Amino acid sequence: MSILGIHGLTLEVTVIGCYNLEDKEWVSRQDPYVCLDYGSAKYRTKTCTDGGKNPTFQEKFIFTLIEGLRELNVGVWNSNTLVADDFIGSGRIQLHKVLSQGFEDCTWPLQSKTGRHSGEVRLIMHYPNARQPQNWMTKGAPSFPGYAPSAPLAQVTPYAHPPPAPHPTPMPYAVPGLSSYNLYPPSTTTYPPSPFAGYPPQATPASYNYPPQVYPPPPQPSHFYPPAPAGIYPPPPY
Repeated sequence: MSILGIHGLTLEVTVIGCYNLEDKEWVSRQDPYVCLDYGSAKYRTKTCTDGGKNPTFQEKFIFTLIEGLRELNVGVWNSNTLVADDFIGSGRIQLHKVLSQGFEDCTWPLQSKTGRHSGEVRLIMHYPNARQPQNWMTKGAPSFPGYAPSAPLAQVTPYAHPPPAPHPTPMPYAVPGLSSYNLYPPSTTTYPPSPFAGYPPQATPASYNYPPQVYPPPPQPSHFYPPAPAGIYPPPPY
């Protein structure tokens, strides 16, 4: 989502508290406070006396947004009476999510001057001018110029009208004493007589009557080898 055009608009930042801060006191409990820095605007929370490592603030500040500036600087200090305050840690808060979605509740890490982890700070940010995306499926489809919205189509259920009844098959009239096969008139179509009518049937020639065949046929004498004498086996050599 585009977050352009934020110059001059307001951003609400609430400092909730800090967690696991680095302890700068050796004898008593430390007294932390939080500083916020955005452009030329600088804000400071009240000192949480004897807050120790987990102070609570619950203070809200309002910033005027600057076009192109998407970071908020935060720093945590320990308040002293006789000497200068002790620096605990600092961090950079990115504003892209809150400017695009309108709300963010997150805990950000803090680093010391040497780059070591020195605790966490919790901020709740609210940007009331965030543009929420419009869901056209729930709010209606977008309208186009030159086209009028069409009326919803009427739902047609199947078989809205009964189908036409089939034509009844005509039944023949029943006449007492007559079969149903005699209800139709006989055919009057005549055909010419066959030219072969009146001739006697032809007799089968006698040559067509073959004698019955005997199976198997009797053996025939061979014309190449003489017959072997009967009763001698094996036959003598020639």
